[in-house]
Amino acid sequence: MSADKNVTEKILHVLRPYASNWSGTLGRGDLVIPQREIPRVIHDILNAVHELADARKEAPETEVFQVLMESRHLSSVQDQLTALQKRFLIVDRSS
Repeated sequence: MSADKNVTEKILHVLRPYASNWSGTLGRGDLVIPQREIPRVIHDILNAVHELADARKEAPETEVFQVLMESRHLSSVQDQLTALQKRFLIVDRSS
């Protein structure tokens, strides 16, 4: 999922200046964010996450049907589900 990787890189780009050690790496995960900068950092992270949400739209029925037809030859329903999961993000909306 390159979109996830892209968003991760954007979030790391926002956080990198606040890495606590002098090398500017986030290897230990320690951040030092000045209190006045927190709202901006949160806003920048939310923008990156919203970009991911905007990039993920519902799949057209024809595309779902095509993947289902291509996976009919698979031996089990679990394998068919795996094929769907590789192609699409499946969100549980029952709750």
